[in-house]
Parts: sequence; C-alpha cells; structure tokens
Amino acid sequence: MNIILAPVITEKSEKLKLDNVYVFKVNSKANKTQIKNEIEKQFKVKVVSVNTLNAVQKKRRVGRYTGLTTAYKKAYVKLAKGSSIEY
Repeated sequence: MNIILAPVITEKSEKLKLDNVYVFKVNSKANKTQIKNEIEKQFKVKVVSVNTLNAVQKKRRVGRYTGLTTAYKKAYVKLAKGSSIEY
C-alpha cells in the first residue's frame, strides 16, 4: 500500500515550511502511526507529530456542466528542529 501519494504545494503549505511543517496527500486508509513511520523511513528525518484531515469534495462548474473535485486525505507532518525535507 502506497502511504504517501504526493506533497501538497500551496501558498499555505509553503508558509508552514518555515515552522518545519510539511503537507502531504496520503492514502485515505493510512493512520498517523503509519504516516509517521513512512516519512521517517523515506526521508530519513525525525517526526515530532502528525495531524490529518479529510479534504471533502467541492462542487465545481465548467461552463454549464457541474462536477465534484476528488476527496483525499491530507497530513500535516511536523519535523524535529534541524530536520528538513527536499522534494
């Protein structure tokens, strides 16, 4: 099972990097412990805490057609002081 799917790159996530918090799109079935272990294994860093949330679907329109964005799970990963991730 792939746990970490992709980094989330937005203005908010770039500001959070200054506080050593990184944001990732993760598998919706993964729990905090699995996410922590996978981040530590892949990037060789020390994780202090993991906060998760489920991003819900939103309605979007393209012309006269309506649809929904995809729902996904997002993880905010706080690293120990002195650690950083390059992606």
